[in-house]
Amino acid sequence: MVDEIGTGVSGVNAGDRVFGLGGVTGATAELAVLSAWAAAPGTWDDAQAAGAGLASVTAICGLVPLGPLDGRTLLVEGGAGGVGSAAVEIAIARGATVIATGSERNHAYLASLGAVPTTYGPGLAERVGALAPGGVDVALDTAASGSLADLVAIVGDAARVATVADQAGAERLGVHQANAENNSAYLAEAAELGAEGRYTPRIERSFPLEEIADAHSYVERGHTRGKVTISL
Repeated sequence: MVDEIGTGVSGVNAGDRVFGLGGVTGATAELAVLSAWAAAPGTWDDAQAAGAGLASVTAICGLVPLGPLDGRTLLVEGGAGGVGSAAVEIAIARGATVIATGSERNHAYLASLGAVPTTYGPGLAERVGALAPGGVDVALDTAASGSLADLVAIVGDAARVATVADQAGAERLGVHQANAENNSAYLAEAAELGAEGRYTPRIERSFPLEEIADAHSYVERGHTRGKVTISL
């Protein structure tokens, strides 16, 4: 909820329900100064709105270098996480067929997002080939699992692969390194898809502020579905 409006800010009023970014590093605070924002759709609760900002913008920034997605097949490495699940739903909304990797326990979850699930790790090219006999057009890495070389081999061109998580690998292989931007237009796209029911920020668990250390430990264990949030 907006408490105050800064000098020169337009298009938003005190009392409006918004979500957004105060930079691109995230924050845990009762009050925050937002430098990019959009109206939160009524289809999201407060936890979903809080989790949507960085996840949706990072996902869109990863998809942008891959070009138009309508009618193309996209492979998302790490599709069950906060950024990965956002990328899956946004890509599907843009017309892509999505294959997404995840642990077997997350396959039903990935299917619920609209993706074709498969496992990550050795043999990925063979598994993906069986699922997409016509080939994969583009790939997005959200997991930094060391699979970038495999993704390049699967699509056949480093220029058609992007990562939001593996800068060193991107530099080594010539893959697009996408970084989150303070971009209100991307937030507005996520909000519009949310209002249409085509993007729902997934929240696996919410921790109270006094358990924030436990929240970080929980995330560091990996294999979360969607986002973990802090409630104040």
